[in-house]
Amino acid sequence: MATLDTRPFHFRQFSLHHHRSTMKTGTDAVLLALWVPLEGVGQALDIGTGSGIISLLLAARSEQVRVDAVDIDAASAEEAKENFEQSSFSGRLQAFRGDVSDFAKIADKKYDLIISNPPFFINDRKPEKTGRKLARHTDSLSYVQLLAVAAKLLKSEGHFAVVLPYREGRGFVTLAENAGLFLRRQMLIFPKPCREPNRVNLLLGARPVGPVTEKFIIRNEDGFFTRQYLDMVKNYYLSA
Repeated sequence: MATLDTRPFHFRQFSLHHHRSTMKTGTDAVLLALWVPLEGVGQALDIGTGSGIISLLLAARSEQVRVDAVDIDAASAEEAKENFEQSSFSGRLQAFRGDVSDFAKIADKKYDLIISNPPFFINDRKPEKTGRKLARHTDSLSYVQLLAVAAKLLKSEGHFAVVLPYREGRGFVTLAENAGLFLRRQMLIFPKPCREPNRVNLLLGARPVGPVTEKFIIRNEDGFFTRQYLDMVKNYYLSA
């Protein structure tokens, strides 16, 4: 039996444990947190925070950002809370355990930014572990529910940022329009130059604006990281 790796993941500004969380620290969450614009953002909501990686990166990027982080999984919420408390941003980060739809009913504020690395892989074979199933599939949080929460808790000039599999992005944008949220900006994420994009970062807002599309390539054909990727993470990864 393999030994569980409990070593923390180290960034320049903080370290975090992620071995108890439903989802480990990964490229999807990191790129979303570093891509989303933070100008004018004071209050942010991180839906499905896992170990708290997105919240911590937002706090590292801006001294003005305060983040409420919600996760339905008890172990994830507890691990995020511990990571927040051990960081230098502890006064600006709060972790909540529960269903975000229930959180939305009692929330006493609206947010400049709502951000999520949500459940996806709707039609793929589901993982056996319950926690990971909750984290990666829409059984526990449908896209319609997610968008309803965002529409309710977002300020009129606020933004909703989300990372999704590329093929699901177009359908999500249509659902978002039905909820009154419109595409402002998107980043197509390619694993390599000659591959199709496999992820897309979406930025949505309440007013329709002609969307801006960017392309982001993670690795060159030789397998080494692109300059584009290294420039994105260099101020945060220790090894970049």
